[in-house]
Amino acid sequence: MTVLLKILQVILALSILIIIHEAGHFMWAKLFRIRVDKFFLFFDVGGVKLFSTKASWFVKLFPAAEKWETEYGIGWLPLGGYCKIAGMVDESMDTESLKQPPQPWEFRTKPAWQRLFVMAGGVLNNFILAIGLYIVILAIWGSTYVSRDNPIYVNELGYELGFRTGDRILRFDDYEPEDFLSLQADMARRQARKATVLRGTDTLDIYIDQSLLGAVVNTPGMFDLAIPFVVDSVMTTSPNAGAGLLRGDRIASIADISTPYLQDAQKVMRVHPGEALPVQVVRNADTLSLPLQVDSLGRLGIFFRNPSVELRDYTLLQAIPAGWELTWSTVGGYLQDLRLVATPRTEAYKSVGSFIAIGQVFPSAWDWYQFLQILALLSIMLGVMNLLPIPALDGGHIVICLYEMVTRRKPSDRFLLVTQVIGMILLLALMVLAFGNDIARLIR
Repeated sequence: MTVLLKILQVILALSILIIIHEAGHFMWAKLFRIRVDKFFLFFDVGGVKLFSTKASWFVKLFPAAEKWETEYGIGWLPLGGYCKIAGMVDESMDTESLKQPPQPWEFRTKPAWQRLFVMAGGVLNNFILAIGLYIVILAIWGSTYVSRDNPIYVNELGYELGFRTGDRILRFDDYEPEDFLSLQADMARRQARKATVLRGTDTLDIYIDQSLLGAVVNTPGMFDLAIPFVVDSVMTTSPNAGAGLLRGDRIASIADISTPYLQDAQKVMRVHPGEALPVQVVRNADTLSLPLQVDSLGRLGIFFRNPSVELRDYTLLQAIPAGWELTWSTVGGYLQDLRLVATPRTEAYKSVGSFIAIGQVFPSAWDWYQFLQILALLSIMLGVMNLLPIPALDGGHIVICLYEMVTRRKPSDRFLLVTQVIGMILLLALMVLAFGNDIARLIR
């Protein structure tokens, strides 16, 4: 059931993104009176269509559809979608239409600036969608902010790099991070060579081994939030409901093992499920010894204090500029991610994923907040990727339009066809890399 729900979320998200993106091309084409032959969700490879407004049964139900200029439909291959614009060299590689005399309603006969808007329309829609989604998210749920002043809890990679649990990160080179949740991303994106940390009362410089940047990119959870195990409350159904714990108590050790942080306590409890363990509790200036019961899942049934996690609420008017700012900061972060992918020594290319990786990101239970967050991020990723100056992508077409506007020289149809083929080969190679990475991760 979990797998099915994830698949449905991926299909729904991709369908929304594809329709919104292709609608951008469609609307600008219609605005400039360019004919659009087909508007399809997914690819109808081999002419196989799950739905078409030109199907005989649909025309019988809606006779007016026979006169529609555009065929709307759904293909069978869910790897994207397309908007087939008359007189344009695109992934369909339809050269027959180019052999005919140019028509006033074709893409190729329009001025370069109009073609530029048609090609940029999809990306523009992606960014507008992301802004709208972030505005809705901030207005309804607000945003969670964790100060970088919190101590870190490191995994094995963080320890190998020289960080220690309890450190507070002050700077990466000359950059001062703000959000704790972005520390690892900031370090990787900036390919930081030095981290300045506060360890106890001392300020130390940690020089980062550049050969491990690839591991930093591909190892999530290097900087967890180090949470002191301070009691907030005890669950009424907890086996320790009458054990005498009070709000503000700090659990210093379990079974004679020091547990300064919640993560330390969890490691101990996981190996002692269902057992009663001696616990040292610090209460004000006193240290108490209490026997506490660990349940069968390795838990004490205690709510702990979550330090320095702030929830920022927004009115609708406040959410509008905040949503705009969040969109463009996310765009900037994704551009830095792409730079990492293009730098072989970081091994960031190993993190490139396909629809399998996207499916793993979605939650196993329906959650509107997470779905909209992921949808906004995917919309930004789709917009940025399409802006890359690669033939076959919108960015490649945009570069050609800009070249024509500057030089007043229009590239030949043969040149456009050759660049389209090159671009499709590059995209196929990227797709092979993405699926290969996903399969390798599943095998591991």
